[in-house]
Amino acid sequence: MEKNMALWDRIVRVILAIIFLYLAITNGGAYWILGIIGIIFLVTSAIGFCPLYKVVGFRTG
Repeated sequence: MEKNMALWDRIVRVILAIIFLYLAITNGGAYWILGIIGIIFLVTSAIGFCPLYKVVGFRTG
């Protein structure tokens, strides 16, 4: 699997993941969706590969 995310893209995703996970943990309710998105952002940032980018044919790195 080749990496298709640049460093700046990975950093932005980690920051958004932290915000989304914080909101999900502190608010509950329908915010669990943000928690799932936050986890996905963390995983894709860690591996440097976004499956959605691959499908669309987009790459930042």
